[in-house]
Amino acid sequence: MNLEEFNYQLPESLIAAFPSREREGSRLLVIRRATGEIIHSAFAELGNFLDAGDLLVLNDTKVFPARLLGSKDSGGKVEVLLLERFPDEDRIFWLALIDSAKKPRLGSVLHFGPSMSAEVIGDIGRGRFGLEFQHQGDFCAQLEALGEPPLPPYVRRTRAAEAVDRERYQTVYATRPGAIAAPTAGFHFTPQLFARLSAQGIDRALLTLHVGPGTFLPVRDREIENHRMEGEHYALNAATAAMINSTKAAGGRIVAVGSTSTRTLEWIALQRGRVVADEGIARLYLRPGDRFRVLDALITNFHLPGSTPLILVAAFAGLDLIRRAYREAIERQYRFYSYGDAMLIL
Repeated sequence: MNLEEFNYQLPESLIAAFPSREREGSRLLVIRRATGEIIHSAFAELGNFLDAGDLLVLNDTKVFPARLLGSKDSGGKVEVLLLERFPDEDRIFWLALIDSAKKPRLGSVLHFGPSMSAEVIGDIGRGRFGLEFQHQGDFCAQLEALGEPPLPPYVRRTRAAEAVDRERYQTVYATRPGAIAAPTAGFHFTPQLFARLSAQGIDRALLTLHVGPGTFLPVRDREIENHRMEGEHYALNAATAAMINSTKAAGGRIVAVGSTSTRTLEWIALQRGRVVADEGIARLYLRPGDRFRVLDALITNFHLPGSTPLILVAAFAGLDLIRRAYREAIERQYRFYSYGDAMLIL
């Protein structure tokens, strides 16, 4: 398929630069695949579209303050996005993306204030470098103090990170640090909404996929089949596997919250034949025509043109229906992208 089929024009005014005042205050566009019906509602009313016995599956990864702003030895500005820490008990090594006017030299030092610096020890390509950090005190505490939430570029174009982002660029159930981008479909949930859903007989289960650059890197090839996903770490425990399988056996629906939960579930089912306790590296790229083995419904946000999450959503709901839903959302001025409104596909 041609990448252009997944393109659309979005007025810049509809890009949500800030979160909604209340998490549940987002709007909810509901699609019924069987009939093509589109319903406009509010996320607080999610329970009106789910049934007793349905199971929400959510990604409990936690975004860490992965963006560091600093300077090079020359005095030039540098921006670092930490991707993954290499295991070493005595020294602190990270794989990172580095953005600066000039490519940093091997052996040069990046400074992030008086208490932290990093030497560039390797050039891996595609803007990625190996860094060895020097710091005073506890590294994680220094990172928490100096780092910023890694907001998406379309948010950072309009404003700098603010205190509100430390709370709101995170789900309320995030417990496992390791993500450099949030599983944004989960932003809309609150403890109060979970309680109402639970009272209706709608349970929830957790898995972990640490969102990395593979989720948000653009598809560059004109033919989408040529794109390859980067691997991301995931884990799903025995309790979650049992809840999913018992829900399916009882006729309930598996409702994945977000593309990351979707890819984890479908990757495990593809590799293992069914959902079982598992952990490893997921590389699943779902495209129109692919089979969904686990999902019955999907909660998701509105995604960037030509992105892998948009292609996944089109694979689940059908491209024509998604294009119609997006046109209607634009006409009705829904808020788009990470801090935007939500969609429920049944």
